[in-house]
Amino acid sequence: MPTVTPGASDAPPRLTHLTFHGPLSEARADRLVARLAATGPATVLDIGCGWGEFLLRVLDAAPGATGAGLDIRADDLARGRELADERGLAERAEFVEESALGTTRGPADIVLCLGSSQALCDPEGPHDVAAALRALRGLVAPGGRVLLGEGFWQRTPAPHELAAMWPGAREDDHLPLGALVDLAVDAGFRPAWIETASPEEWEEFESGYRHDVELWLAAHPQHPAAAETRARVDGQRSTWLNGYRDLLGMAYLTLVPVG
Repeated sequence: MPTVTPGASDAPPRLTHLTFHGPLSEARADRLVARLAATGPATVLDIGCGWGEFLLRVLDAAPGATGAGLDIRADDLARGRELADERGLAERAEFVEESALGTTRGPADIVLCLGSSQALCDPEGPHDVAAALRALRGLVAPGGRVLLGEGFWQRTPAPHELAAMWPGAREDDHLPLGALVDLAVDAGFRPAWIETASPEEWEEFESGYRHDVELWLAAHPQHPAAAETRARVDGQRSTWLNGYRDLLGMAYLTLVPVG
């Protein structure tokens, strides 16, 4: 998300119009949380938790469960701690500033990895969904559940479409949905539930992602940071509208470990 100079008193707030950091509606979140809570989890681990909205909802729906959220962004973690305190969950929710790569915090009854499988991949190498799935298999307790939110191509993008996306976008950045599910099976899971984000969920996420900074730019056109901020947010919006819109999907896979 484009930002202005850190510490500026008139800087735009960050992502205040997003409940979840991804294309996820309230209705879908409620269904996912209910399915996970129905398994009676005692422990929940959230990989790349951000401010942990989904983690907190699972804990609220599963009385007695404790959870840990891992992320490397301190401001998101601080937001998560504030939310946990407001909801009376501070004693059951831990927000930890650390990398998830190679974590030994499992096994947990519920493992969440929503749009953050890169946190389980070698930062020096390409995004490796297969490696992330193997890591998730090692983090979930027998009989537990993994909820994976992962991008996939709805169809193979053409070269000119890739050129309009993020810098260096490649066809092998994502898999088709079928190939993604096959990788989950190869990693030792059975896909108990397969669902994908709707166009409406994507539009709400994309607009909410930029809402704060768009309002700030309208109110501060002459701010010293406005030109840089405007260029960044215009570029990011273009990658969606002219690039991955209707091409990039988001799958929510509820995975059960075999054996």
